[in-house]
Amino acid sequence: MDLIITPHEGWSLLTLNRPAARNALHTALLADLAGSLSALATDPTCRAVVLTGADGHFAAGADLAEIEGKGAAEGAADPRKAHWAAIRSFPKPLVAAVDGFALGGGFELALMADCMVLGATARLGLPETSLGLIPGAGGGQRLLALVGRARATRLVLTGEIIDAATAHGWGISGWLAEGPALPAAEALAATLATRAPLALMAAKRALVAGDEAGLDLAGERSGFEALLGTADKAEGIAAFRAKRKPFFRGQ
Repeated sequence: MDLIITPHEGWSLLTLNRPAARNALHTALLADLAGSLSALATDPTCRAVVLTGADGHFAAGADLAEIEGKGAAEGAADPRKAHWAAIRSFPKPLVAAVDGFALGGGFELALMADCMVLGATARLGLPETSLGLIPGAGGGQRLLALVGRARATRLVLTGEIIDAATAHGWGISGWLAEGPALPAAEALAATLATRAPLALMAAKRALVAGDEAGLDLAGERSGFEALLGTADKAEGIAAFRAKRKPFFRGQ
């Protein structure tokens, strides 16, 4: 089971469960997550959701086996876009408990959460340019809104991976745990579950609308799709699999 749903009093825990792949977000897992959140959106017994990853990692990006064979046309028709949209439209508080790697799509998923709790082992980054790509789910734009142009440019262009203390200091997360993230995230969800649910949802709507009103999310996605068919993308993934440095030709 790639997604484990654990109900608690007033809130639910969703666990990404592909430990052998460091919980990489293949399409089936993303679809399960979107569907589960859509169901919990109408469940009156659930007032908040905690999202975490199994076995010490949040999510180490997208599944390269799926991206490897996709071109621009497949990217434009990708069902993942609808899944990402469903996740972002979840109307209740979403808490990301981030331990270990949250890279690429995994970091983009954490950035869609309303509250991010970082554990001591958390490592965050958008390394897509190392694969001849760019973030495809709005991660670059959302990071820009959080940390400003200089720091967002630093992470997106270089693919640098930062630690939990740096991410918290930059304002990427509101909570930094001394140990694992999950206990603190669960305590936060339990607190949120005691608050007025209609007020929480109204507050989330207002915050998301204000935060994303000026973002060019469609433009970022379009850039990602255009890169899927390039020779540089093929070289980036081949180099990653061979554990060597890529040689990009700008093609």
